[in-house]
Amino acid sequence: MNTLKKISKFLSSHTSLFIIAVAVVTFFLPNLFSWVKGTSQTIIIGIIMFGMGLTLTTDDFKILAKRPFDILIGAVAQYTVMPLLAFSITRLLNLPDDIAIGLILVGCCPGGVSSNIMSFLCHGDVPFSVGMTTVSTILSPILTPILVLTLAGKSIQVNAVGMFISICESVLLPIAFGFLLNHFLGEKKGFQDAQALMPGVSVTGLAFVVGGVIALQGANFFKSGIMIFVAVLLHNTIGYLLGYSAGKLTGMPVAKKRTISIEVGMQNAGLATNLATVHFAAFPQAALISAVSCVWHSISGTLLAGFYAYLDTKKVEVVKEELVA
Repeated sequence: MNTLKKISKFLSSHTSLFIIAVAVVTFFLPNLFSWVKGTSQTIIIGIIMFGMGLTLTTDDFKILAKRPFDILIGAVAQYTVMPLLAFSITRLLNLPDDIAIGLILVGCCPGGVSSNIMSFLCHGDVPFSVGMTTVSTILSPILTPILVLTLAGKSIQVNAVGMFISICESVLLPIAFGFLLNHFLGEKKGFQDAQALMPGVSVTGLAFVVGGVIALQGANFFKSGIMIFVAVLLHNTIGYLLGYSAGKLTGMPVAKKRTISIEVGMQNAGLATNLATVHFAAFPQAALISAVSCVWHSISGTLLAGFYAYLDTKKVEVVKEELVA
């Protein structure tokens, strides 16, 4: 069990490297993950969300009740900044429908689970991060289909009801089940051991989802790879900046500004990948840009968290120098 815990900790600490490695290997050996599609992909997303549910306690929901203003700001920023930014980029770059719908899907999805880890690494406000992720995820069955329908429905047919059902099946139900298990079994040693393995399982699942899309659509990346990467880079980077600005405008302290920056900029692109595969099969590159977002958000989130932590280190060094002087 201890070995498995160490493997889980290693994977969660090196998420971006592991996902990149799987993506590269899959590009050359697509048969490895060609099975990750349709139902199997939905099940994997459900397992990832189940892992998130296992981390939730009644105390997390008490925090939401105690900090409604912070959570409200976070939720509004999450579901306005990234969807509108995605829509604006599709227009600015004149993206084809395949790529545009994928970027809009990523923008309309809730915050990514790994954002909680990034908030911890950069000395952010972790309870605030967990609260934002929880609320945005709970709201996603309603807001994600409505926003996609509003922003993309004029150019393509959007099955909002089908998306609502998919998100309930792959997100809300697994989270609720995980939460209930944690509530009733959280004090048991065996259950706590299982909890410790879930971060690694979630990272592996996300890598499998990316691998599945690369296996099916990887060859198409070279057709519009630069356009896809530019769109993802702009969306993610500006999202971080606008998230931080939202915290600054509302007078949040540094820890909260860092947290809302990461929460807004990092999306649950794994969910977007699944929705693109299930509901927008006629637009294959929608899943591809979602998968690229999975990889890039993990990399950029790690880099940003490291940068924030570096700023703290520099401040400590400056203080020490002043005291010595």
